[in-house]
Amino acid sequence: MASMKAHTEYLTFNTSKRYEMVHITDQVERIVRQSGVIDGLCFVSPMHITAAIYVNDHENGLIEDIGTWLEKLAPSWPGYKHHQTGEDNADAHLKALLLHHETTLPITRGRLDLGQWQRIFYAEFDGQRSKRVIVKILGVSAE
Repeated sequence: MASMKAHTEYLTFNTSKRYEMVHITDQVERIVRQSGVIDGLCFVSPMHITAAIYVNDHENGLIEDIGTWLEKLAPSWPGYKHHQTGEDNADAHLKALLLHHETTLPITRGRLDLGQWQRIFYAEFDGQRSKRVIVKILGVSAE
């Protein structure tokens, strides 16, 4: 008999660079499998306002292009008003706004139901310290 189920896990990242794109599809798929949910939704969100989650192709040139695009739209420079508070990460806040703060993905037959080229990324814009990502799964389990 099927029943509704909720499952929550946290991923922790401590990037070696301030700006980094981390491919996390395999980790999220593992959590989906372990959840026991066979039909539902997988919500993925960074628990920090200077990071983002996005879905796109896992191709190095494209990842570099995304970084270049973000730097053009939200350049790293000292003139932001936010820096008058003693912070130095205004561009990180803006870059995170340009990408998705979170994503919700379908689960079908116990697996993420992604398109052929879709992969999940954690985008860090103010790294070099420990940060968490929540993965929350809601749906029907076979149990």
